[in-house]
Amino acid sequence: MKVSDYVLQRLREWEVEHVFAYAGDGINGLLAAWGRADNKPQFIQARHEEMAAFEAVGYAKFSGKVGVCAATSGPGAIHLLNGLYDAKLDHVPVVAIVGQTNRSAMGGSYQQEVDLLSLYKDVAGDYCEMVTVPEQLPNVIDRAMRTAYAKRTVTAVIIPADVQELDYTPPTHAFKMVPSSLGMAAYLPIPAESEITRAAELINAGEKVAILIGQGARGARAEVEQLAEVLGAGVAKALLGKDALPDDLPYVTGSIGLLGTRPSYELMQDCDTLLVIGSSFPYTQFMPDLDQARAVQIDIDPHMVGLRYPFEVNLVGDAGETLRRLLPQLKRKQHGKWRKKVEKDTARWWEVMERRAAVEAEPINPEYVVHTLDALLPDNVILAADSGSSANWYARHLRLRGGMRGSLSGTLATMGPGVPYVIGAKFAHPDRPCIALVGDGAMQMNGLAELITAAKYWQEWANPQLIVAVLNNQDLNQVTWEMRAMSGAPQFLPSQSLPDVPYADFARSIGLDGVRVEKPGEVEAAWRQALACDRPFVIDFRTDPAVPPIPPHASLDQIEAAAAAIVKGDSDRTGMIRQGLKAKVQEMLPGHKHRDGSGSEHAK
Repeated sequence: MKVSDYVLQRLREWEVEHVFAYAGDGINGLLAAWGRADNKPQFIQARHEEMAAFEAVGYAKFSGKVGVCAATSGPGAIHLLNGLYDAKLDHVPVVAIVGQTNRSAMGGSYQQEVDLLSLYKDVAGDYCEMVTVPEQLPNVIDRAMRTAYAKRTVTAVIIPADVQELDYTPPTHAFKMVPSSLGMAAYLPIPAESEITRAAELINAGEKVAILIGQGARGARAEVEQLAEVLGAGVAKALLGKDALPDDLPYVTGSIGLLGTRPSYELMQDCDTLLVIGSSFPYTQFMPDLDQARAVQIDIDPHMVGLRYPFEVNLVGDAGETLRRLLPQLKRKQHGKWRKKVEKDTARWWEVMERRAAVEAEPINPEYVVHTLDALLPDNVILAADSGSSANWYARHLRLRGGMRGSLSGTLATMGPGVPYVIGAKFAHPDRPCIALVGDGAMQMNGLAELITAAKYWQEWANPQLIVAVLNNQDLNQVTWEMRAMSGAPQFLPSQSLPDVPYADFARSIGLDGVRVEKPGEVEAAWRQALACDRPFVIDFRTDPAVPPIPPHASLDQIEAAAAAIVKGDSDRTGMIRQGLKAKVQEMLPGHKHRDGSGSEHAK
């Protein structure tokens, strides 16, 4: 048995079933071992190492297991980095296995020689090790897996090409040998009882309680629901926690932040008590004023408590276990004016969203595209949104219910993970339908090539439903609006204008299916066609770039900046005025509806 054979064997013993990777001569030894191992764990060939890392992230996000990716030395290892940083910043367990030049060439400025220990020092700072002798195994693999699981982070194992070819010899019972063992028992940390009592006393003293949850509350859904009922509280969600609590509960105000909802903004502005559970939501300006609310935080990571707000009590523990101990000490509050206001504001918001989606646009309102999907979502769907304006509509128009799952690049907010996320999800859950909402910028950057990966593997999936919806507005739209709102600058066409690409035609050319949609009346039929298709499906929606992603607080400064962009000669200033006013009107007026020729409802 060679070192490379043993690496794959140890991964199998850790129950790793897939490795997302791309070949290169720096991992030739591992590739040969894969051949000897009958491709177990399965080598999943991405189009690019960054996509392999994103697929590992998507797999980890939607399975709860460690995602594993592999790449060759030099450029391959470098390409992994963006996806690995996505995992690190979103606290997702991923292990990277990368090749390196032969030990004899190190320090000689050899081809593809990069100082990988230094390069990976930040992204895999919790555990990054180079294997130079066989006896370092299995310890290095075990610690990489165990650390990734325990700290929900990225770890890396670097294996020089010549070491991969050495005969494997295990560590012995001798000085300076490090034997190892498999596995990691489940554990749930809980705070000290005295700290839980302090938190209960603080919460009991409040009258208007707001709860903010993130992905760390996903395993505590029942406890959060009970907590909201006991306290008469409203619950806002950080985007990474969008699937942690159903959106059809009347007190769930939806997402928070720049992409969030008005009721979430008002919940934070008006509360006197704040309880944050499993979230490191970074934008303090969307939380209560610093002297407004008394606050408690619950987080499993002691390094992440006390951030973002002057919390009086920081409870370090598993969300579910901590809440189960906290709930008996809480006094039930009346569901009075506070709770009724939260529910009224939330119901009103969804009415506004429906009207905004019904606003006519040229040719299609992107809000209408996503709002139409909301009612059609399969019960067990897995959703991914890409960075850009598509994330706005994902955050605001899709109500996740029951066992639906969804995610995006939350903290890194990198472009391009939407398609590889759902491909990774398909290997985690081949029986579940997956949908990616991506802008045309992200699709051109990464998604088009990664459709080839979907074409390569889709027939292995029990359920072939994988839908990629492209919001094709020929504009890098999120940056365009940020230029207008934050800089008062007009759209700079050389940087913002995108070529039109026949996305659906490309999908069909590689054996998938797809359709281009250019009229509002065709939107629902296209979604239904995609959901009924027997293979992955691309919908090319021609959407209007002039539909503004108005922030939940819609400050005067932003309105003024957008107006300045028009004055300075924005290429789409007419559309900005038209669409901006129509969208804002929906927030202020009941609106009158009529039927157009397509049969869909639009607000006048």
